[in-house]
Amino acid sequence: MARDDYFVIAYTILQYLYKCLKTGSTPDKSILNHEYFDVDEGYFGYILEHLYADGYVEGVRLLSILGKERPAVRILTNFAITPKGIEYLSDNSKLQKAKEVALTIAAFIPLIK
Repeated sequence: MARDDYFVIAYTILQYLYKCLKTGSTPDKSILNHEYFDVDEGYFGYILEHLYADGYVEGVRLLSILGKERPAVRILTNFAITPKGIEYLSDNSKLQKAKEVALTIAAFIPLIK
């Protein structure tokens, strides 16, 4: 898996949100963006959209934009992992492989440790 693989980014986001939940801290929206992950903005939005649609995160607003096929994704102040997201984080074999990749990428380590 590459650093821009869907599961690597999804794992990193979910792990970071779980860490925030356990420590009672508010997620830093300045690092929850496509620039931090060095990926296309549409791709990052796609990942957030599906983490939200699949019930793994809450606190996301999907905004329809005239002329655009995909909605714009906005992270709200209550952005958090859900119990379903915690379960997915611990039980999904692809995410376990993504964890191994994310742990080798220095830029992601502060988010997941």
